[in-house]
Amino acid sequence: MTVLALIATGSFLVGGIPFSYLAGRLARGIDLREHGSGNLGASNTFRILGARWATAVLVLDVLKGWVPVALAARLSAGAGVEGHWLEIAAATAAILGHLFSPYLRFSGGKGIATSAGAFLALEPWAFAGAFAVWAGVFAWRRIMSLASLAAAASLPPLVYVVGRLRPGDSHWSVLAASTIIMAVVVIKHRSNIKRLLRGTEPALARKKG
Repeated sequence: MTVLALIATGSFLVGGIPFSYLAGRLARGIDLREHGSGNLGASNTFRILGARWATAVLVLDVLKGWVPVALAARLSAGAGVEGHWLEIAAATAAILGHLFSPYLRFSGGKGIATSAGAFLALEPWAFAGAFAVWAGVFAWRRIMSLASLAAAASLPPLVYVVGRLRPGDSHWSVLAASTIIMAVVVIKHRSNIKRLLRGTEPALARKKG
């Protein structure tokens, strides 16, 4: 339990590092929460700061999901811990850290990139399927929120299918974690969902700010 608590705490603190906020401060001395969509993520970084800063933020947000889970997996193997409990704790805590950053009074982004990094380490085949869904929807409509919501919705079924195809390992715990995380991500996108239903959600395009 001590190891689990330490991993969860460390992952939460790593996941909470607000790279898009830092990019705004470093690039132009601004708070990205006050510009564009107001979201702390790669999409709003792209709109306000451009592709180079957005790429850096995207990579770092993915890594802050991937690294804690990868480290937890190594610790789990070394300690002989059965199941995926350490990895699940690391993934969940890192994503929650991004959504509710302790460095920004528990405000944060919407969790897509960090979730992608976490599941890339936790269940890579399910991640690959969800990424394919994201890429297809984004190529079709060029709306980041729609693509992200489609990918999030596809993740639990993909985790289930991948688990069932692996003999003797159905990954019920990973399925439960992916379902909870998907629900939280969808809730964080509720304003986007309202705009999608109204037909007013903008396609991704850089805005000069």
